[in-house]
Amino acid sequence: MQNLTRITSDPEVMGGKPCIRGMRVTVGTLVGLIATGKTLEEVLAEYPYLEREDVLQALSYAAWRAE
Repeated sequence: MQNLTRITSDPEVMGGKPCIRGMRVTVGTLVGLIATGKTLEEVLAEYPYLEREDVLQALSYAAWRAE
């Protein structure tokens, strides 16, 4: 398992759900957007403060948790 340095969990942020770099954007939100057919580029356009690696790590984290 790679080191997912961009995935954080803090009880004070979004109730401790896994988030991106301490922001109020959850892994579940990003995975949900991709699951509904949004492209990576569309997600980044909707969340301009995110980086490509943020979304990729969210997907990696979700895949790891699903195992």
